[in-house]
Amino acid sequence: MEMNMKTNDTGTAVPRSKRSGLVVLNLFLLLVLGTVMLAPDVGAQIRGEIQNPRVRGEYALVGGETLGDNASTVYVLDSANRQLVALRWNDSSKSLEGVGFRDLVRDANSDPDR
Repeated sequence: MEMNMKTNDTGTAVPRSKRSGLVVLNLFLLLVLGTVMLAPDVGAQIRGEIQNPRVRGEYALVGGETLGDNASTVYVLDSANRQLVALRWNDSSKSLEGVGFRDLVRDANSDPDR
């Protein structure tokens, strides 16, 4: 066996240069991991308390007709955040368009006499 070779647990000869290269690579990856973990948060990330927290939504979808339009409408109810969005398909642009939005909490707290 040559001088620059070392055997591993399985008895296979591994060149020292490859082994030292792997050690250097592992140390570099450990340094990168430490840098990423210790880096400060960016501005868009959530920090501490939020003034208006939004919980994860629970959605229900209902299809329906729109008055005065031949396109069907999809009503998306977010029951966790108490919001309702109406969407319709625009065939010319092949995309969904927002038709309307309602904040159900604001509607429930509004003046009932109006």
